[in-house]
Amino acid sequence: MRNIKFFYKILLVFITSISVGCSSDDGGTDPTIPINPDDGFQGTVDWIKTFGGSQEDEALSIVQSADGGYAVFGYTQSTDGDITDKTATDSDFWVLKLTEDGVISWSKTYGGTGDDRGEKIIQTADNGYALVGYNRSNDGDVTENAGLQDYWIVKIDASGNLQWEKSFGFPGIDRAFSVVQTNDGGYFITGFLDVTASNGDGNDNKTFFEKHGVGEFWGIKLDASGNTEWRRYFGGTDNDRSYDAVQTEDGGYLMIGSSESVDFDITNSQGSYDFWLVKVNSEGTKIWEKSFGGTEIDVAYAIASDGNGKYVIVGDARSNDGNITNANGNADLWMIQIDGNGNLIWEKSLGGTQFDTGRGIYPIQSGGFVITGNSRSNDIDVDQNKGQSDVWTMLIDNNGNVIWKNSLGGTEEEFATGVIQTSDNKIVVAGSSASNDGDITENKGAKDAVIIKYK
Repeated sequence: MRNIKFFYKILLVFITSISVGCSSDDGGTDPTIPINPDDGFQGTVDWIKTFGGSQEDEALSIVQSADGGYAVFGYTQSTDGDITDKTATDSDFWVLKLTEDGVISWSKTYGGTGDDRGEKIIQTADNGYALVGYNRSNDGDVTENAGLQDYWIVKIDASGNLQWEKSFGFPGIDRAFSVVQTNDGGYFITGFLDVTASNGDGNDNKTFFEKHGVGEFWGIKLDASGNTEWRRYFGGTDNDRSYDAVQTEDGGYLMIGSSESVDFDITNSQGSYDFWLVKVNSEGTKIWEKSFGGTEIDVAYAIASDGNGKYVIVGDARSNDGNITNANGNADLWMIQIDGNGNLIWEKSLGGTQFDTGRGIYPIQSGGFVITGNSRSNDIDVDQNKGQSDVWTMLIDNNGNVIWKNSLGGTEEEFATGVIQTSDNKIVVAGSSASNDGDITENKGAKDAVIIKYK
């Protein structure tokens, strides 16, 4: 019934959509696409702000905080500008707390003297935050490092005070990309494990003789204090990396990413790299795995649930065969919907003749999803391009049809990976910018965090 009402509203506003939508001068919104003003969303830019210092600063993830503002997360190399608690130009985890209007409430960094980079932030049940990424430090805020890079999870309170931190890894490169707070109050982290460097360790269910190859999906279940409950890895003899995960309705976990392998846990490879999905139960036992894609490089970066047992996964695809039926260019934003058993329901390619990708997805209240990424195209599905790479954001319905889209940026490179819908139906995007022209009015250094709010 909710979806029927949703499409009915869209039909009603189609006649007036030209007056509701903004012109290309307002950042690239297509006025011919109907949007739903009854949800309080007009599809126009409210504000664009950059944050950072004189070095490289990047926003990769965003959540709405309990007070209605935003917590932005990524990493910073700066020691000046908006970064006030850092004295060295190594990379540190960086949390930027903003008000609803994009004013800085506080800015805090976490790390040591090595290269420590954040990937994902979530708000926790106590209104604090959990942060994940990787560390190379073994000093400062980091109490342990086992190798070149380790998974690093940091728990902070609502004011940014560090409550606890944990590292997980072996002598090689092990990187965490995603975290979810689980139904029991713990956490599930996913990313990839350098299983060769771990000498087969990192999986509580496997022996030395079952170790695979270069990189594995690596899922770790933690309790509420960050203590390990179980660890599992999955993959083949080549490069397999997990970039996101969700807890499923049955209490298990669905990890998504890419696989280059054709053996061990991978049973139906489609090509060079595929979207690869691994479903495990609440104890980490594999239930099923699925590959989607074509003969070229196809990578899944983000997943969201529709709340009814189905999932939409976004990334990019260079293939024009296999599961991909309507490729447009060098690489397209490719999205698929699956059911709870991993069966493909639909797939869609969006983009132009250049490189376009989807990096973040979030379910919207009226049904459907908001997706963000970046585009180098200015044709087919992409209305304009202002520089090398623009932020590209869109709303889709539950069938993958585009309801609204927007591209914006300057003459240099802009990228986006984080996106949310707010409680009052606005859209906020987090990414990075190297421009100081076009839609970007200020640049403070080599690369700034950029936050875009649509109203």
